[in-house]
Amino acid sequence: MADAKMMAQMSGKEGFIAALDQSGGSTPGALRLYGIADTDYSGDEAMFRLMHEMRVRIMTAPAFSGDKVIGAILFEKTMDGEAKGKPVPSYLWEDRGVVPFLKVDKGLAAEENGAQVMKPMPDLDALLARAVKKGIFGTKMRSVIAHADKAGIAAVVKQQFEVGRQILGHGLVPIIEPEVSIKSATKEEAEAILRDEIASQLDAVPAGEQVMLKLTIPTVADFYKPLIAHKAVARVVALSGGYSRADACEKLSRNHGMIASFSRALTEDLRLQMSDAEFDASLGRTIDEIYTASAVKV
Repeated sequence: MADAKMMAQMSGKEGFIAALDQSGGSTPGALRLYGIADTDYSGDEAMFRLMHEMRVRIMTAPAFSGDKVIGAILFEKTMDGEAKGKPVPSYLWEDRGVVPFLKVDKGLAAEENGAQVMKPMPDLDALLARAVKKGIFGTKMRSVIAHADKAGIAAVVKQQFEVGRQILGHGLVPIIEPEVSIKSATKEEAEAILRDEIASQLDAVPAGEQVMLKLTIPTVADFYKPLIAHKAVARVVALSGGYSRADACEKLSRNHGMIASFSRALTEDLRLQMSDAEFDASLGRTIDEIYTASAVKV
């Protein structure tokens, strides 16, 4: 059973979720954006150490608190790491008032029928059991939709909810993330198929259980309102999907009941070379901007 205080925060409090879960292939790009070149380190261990240092710098900044950042999605190595001498999930919740989530997928399979399902996760039960012990509230897993192909989209959603039921069985709340590529030539059509497929799966969620949804900001504002209102949905959050922060926030502000769960848009202005004062001020401005787009709608 999910923690009641965390559930109340995630389902009802104004604010947004910080996505601090870059992993594997996306990590070098995130480090480059931060000001760390590929030649500044050698090997995965050094890469992930630098990434962890960046994340700790974000999590320990004054503005990174439950006042506006109500949740944070972590990479497995971040969950296992420390911040200020405490396990990261404990530090986030006990010291910052931020609900911890864990990214659990192992990446994407090859595209089929215009979509990419998730790779197999044979060790998922063991990972979920470890997450529960560490105080994790929920999980996140990502699939990608490139074209408005009904078979491909149905396969993505079916897999997401199958794994979601496995996650619910551990007392964790899954964030189901079938991302529609913002580069898709059939984005609006794909979103129509996706909404219907998700609604069908939500209707089959057992009474009393809830999931969260992480979706690309729709082409048509408020298109996902029926999903936001569904009894099986605790919250619908938006991914930035490659939009700049300014664009993502402008689009999000037109979608009522939808809050941000941004990754690159959260960190795009942060640089290793900044002084702590500059870093904290920049992150504070970013958090204010994303919070406003999440809480104040037009």
